[in-house]
Amino acid sequence: MSDLKQHSVLEEKTKKKKKTKNVSEKEEKPKHSKQSLASSPLSARKPMARKLEPSLKWTSSVLPQEKKESTKESQDEKSVPSVTEKQRSLTPSTSAAKTPSPSRRKSSLKIEDLISESSSESEEDEEQPEHRQEGQTDLPSEYWQIQKLVKYLKGGNQTATVIALCSMRDFNLTQETCQLAIRDVGGLEVLINLLETDDVKCKIGSLKILKEISHNSQIRRAIVDLGGLPIMVKILDSPDKNLKCLAAETIANVANFRRARRTVRQHGGIKKLVELLDYAQDKADPLHHHNLYDTKDVEVARCGALALWSCSKSHANKEAIRKAGGIPLLARLLKSSHQDMLIPVVGTLQECASEEHYRAAIKAERIIENLVKNLNSENEVLQEHCAMAIYQCAEDEETRDLVRQHGGLKPLAALLNNTENKERLAAVTGAIWKCSISKENVTKFREYKAIETLVGLLTDQPEEVLVNVVGALGECCQEQENRILIRRCGGIYPLVNLLVGTNQALLVNVTKAVGACAVEPESMMIIDRLDGVRLLWSLLKNPHPDVKASAAWALCPCIDNAKDAGEMVRSFVGGLELVVNLLKSDHQEVLASVCAAITNIAKDQENLAVITDHGVIPLLSKLANTNNDKLRRHLAEAISRCCMWGRNRIAFGEHKAVAPLVRYLKSKDTNVHRATAQALYQLSEDANNCIIMHENGAVKLLLDMVGSPDEVLQEAAAGCISNIRRLALATEKAKYS
Repeated sequence: MSDLKQHSVLEEKTKKKKKTKNVSEKEEKPKHSKQSLASSPLSARKPMARKLEPSLKWTSSVLPQEKKESTKESQDEKSVPSVTEKQRSLTPSTSAAKTPSPSRRKSSLKIEDLISESSSESEEDEEQPEHRQEGQTDLPSEYWQIQKLVKYLKGGNQTATVIALCSMRDFNLTQETCQLAIRDVGGLEVLINLLETDDVKCKIGSLKILKEISHNSQIRRAIVDLGGLPIMVKILDSPDKNLKCLAAETIANVANFRRARRTVRQHGGIKKLVELLDYAQDKADPLHHHNLYDTKDVEVARCGALALWSCSKSHANKEAIRKAGGIPLLARLLKSSHQDMLIPVVGTLQECASEEHYRAAIKAERIIENLVKNLNSENEVLQEHCAMAIYQCAEDEETRDLVRQHGGLKPLAALLNNTENKERLAAVTGAIWKCSISKENVTKFREYKAIETLVGLLTDQPEEVLVNVVGALGECCQEQENRILIRRCGGIYPLVNLLVGTNQALLVNVTKAVGACAVEPESMMIIDRLDGVRLLWSLLKNPHPDVKASAAWALCPCIDNAKDAGEMVRSFVGGLELVVNLLKSDHQEVLASVCAAITNIAKDQENLAVITDHGVIPLLSKLANTNNDKLRRHLAEAISRCCMWGRNRIAFGEHKAVAPLVRYLKSKDTNVHRATAQALYQLSEDANNCIIMHENGAVKLLLDMVGSPDEVLQEAAAGCISNIRRLALATEKAKYS
């Protein structure tokens, strides 16, 4: 250690002296530097001296087969330059010399493994390579000192290796300069080699350094490229609990991109990490045992949960966690009062809850109760992850009821008042949004004054918060009392203002909320005055089909409740043609929503005439063969309304729309029956259409519906049968006259 310090002091003095020399001496400095490097242990391994500098450009000598794999991988993972040099034989210690240097461990990837990765997964932005200018200028002394320590690791005996590891940890390894210094001189290979030695101290020292530097995205990829993950997975079987913890924590850091997560799974890491969760279950009711926190058992379980949290971002790993029995163990750990334990446990559950079978298991293990309990914690990070887990699970109606029954709605409403922590606010508003799908929960939120608070969050918030806030208000607007409340709180103006955004999810939710508010005439007047209808109409041009569909649905109540709807619709230049052309879409929801909009537009005779001229009849007829009941219902309603102009009834028959409509009567949806009966009644005013209906067995189906408790359906069915019967009698009379 003293030698190292003296060496660094001497180097500092030498650098200061050289600054005072003339220009010619300065020009000789690089040559001197190269000569000193050429005589070092590092350069002895290569015939040519290598310039040591912090560079992200890795030299690669790849075999043709490996080159194909790396090309495929780069397309899949937005790859960064990886370490593909042939690994050199490193002898950092006496025991390390016995272990061969790991070759680049790259498992053959199965096609199903590649496909099974979550489609929602994407490579993190931080994993992109950073291009920096190479050079030795302005490098701190720590850079060179660390590189010398790495040389001691390579050439020293066992004692020197341990001392060098300890000395390396004295540096600030969170600084990028220190991390690059280790990487550039081949220190990662040495540290990974040390993991395969028999010396526990060397392993612990190496893992402690790898744990710190693996926060760097480039280091993470290099560790994977050098085959470090399989070795760490193997260490999870070690009897030494310190080693288990360090290995699990390092895996948690490294497994932040898809390839790393896949590597952990393929080498059996998921099962081993799940087994670590069982460490805190060795005693009866251990989590309430005070002295347990003085042992390593809980720390082992915490580190295991931390690693599983990172790994659970892919679908295949979620399934592997479930098959390994992870859910019951996570449920038991969730009862802990130890917050450091709870955060990774809840984080893992939050990730896994995106899968339907996980949500069922979460209900079965009574996890919701503990998630609600931890909402009252003082730890903001824990509150955030509990809210996110509830957000994921609340897709299910039973879970929404459980949240209410366990008193989870009140703390969620209370957390809305703290707007400083945006991550937590996004999670809380997301949980409120999903819970608001149930009417009983909306009533509770109104009682807790949450709706007024949500209206206040419509401005000056990040988009991830706004998406959830508007989504929650959209659900609350389904009740008249809440629509009035939102209008009185001044919520219409900020909602309409959000229609000019570009965020797809936000636009879908805003259009839904504005459409729900438009049901109330007073709110509709405000929307019209703020030019909200024009903004909704313009969203029909949006490239995203979900936005188009949501905008079309929102236009329906706007047209229905506007004072002079016909004139308002005609005032939008090219608006009617745009709506008709949307009938050419391949998206079922867009088609259904546009048919619903056409139904409302066609209530005005002038507008009906315009859309007829734009060719609405053949486009509607072309859709008649659909099997989608939602589309069937709104298509039938649109056909019924369009029959009331000119010779449109005859045109529908000519475009072969009648026979498919008769088949709609066999649907199990009563709404489809009602709309179809009304359409057939209008079409039956034409004699040729009556013949087609009779030939396709409409009379028998309609007779069954005459006895329906639905009066509208009764009347339409009876009217259609009457028209068919009247035509038959007229034909019979003409035959005998």
